[in-house]
Amino acid sequence: MSKVALVTGGTRGIGAAISVALKAAGYKVAANYAGNDEKAKAFEAETGIAVFKWDVSSYEASVEGIAAVEAALGPIEVLVNNAGITRDGMFHKMTPEHWNDVIGTNLTGLFNVTHPIWSGMRDRNFGRVINISSINGQKGQMGQANYSAAKAGDLGFTKALAQEGAAKGITVNAICPGYIGTEMVRAIPEKVLNERILPQIPVGRLGEPEEIARIVVFLASDDAGFITGSTISANGGQFFV
Repeated sequence: MSKVALVTGGTRGIGAAISVALKAAGYKVAANYAGNDEKAKAFEAETGIAVFKWDVSSYEASVEGIAAVEAALGPIEVLVNNAGITRDGMFHKMTPEHWNDVIGTNLTGLFNVTHPIWSGMRDRNFGRVINISSINGQKGQMGQANYSAAKAGDLGFTKALAQEGAAKGITVNAICPGYIGTEMVRAIPEKVLNERILPQIPVGRLGEPEEIARIVVFLASDDAGFITGSTISANGGQFFV
């Protein structure tokens, strides 16, 4: 019987690639999204992957959304916490709203979505939780104090929860992508991309969303049962830990 996988932020960018790759690997996939109904419905029509709308920054909405996923597909056994937003700005210009929005989605969102699923994973003695952090959670990034703080927090969450889940057959791991060729990154002016970003990446190119998705598929598999509490960097050699 196919395992059920939930991917938050799963209809666009890296999340879309993850959803598609998990479906290709035989999972029943639910893709969460927050706001863009048109793109979500187009993704659903194109891929056949069920989409579910809720804001992961709300615990109540997450509980309701997860209940809807499990009613439609069955108990969630693989969770990919991918949903994320940016509200970039130098710290002296950053507003409390910009801070709280990013922390609410990118860090508190992990609690809001993982917590309602965790007990079921414990009861079944199996689970895979995969958190999509960022290179900027590892090294920090000017103009992203909020984003870097949230993504660094994701790594602490991963390491702590891995210790709690290990005895119950639940693994918890994180992936830190570098610059990935999503729609957002490819919208950067070509001059900036070629002169300021690519020279920082030793392999000389952007990553592809599918490269992140393949890591997720491996970490979700039975083959990865001895890997937990780990952070996998996928940044083309831009930053080493």
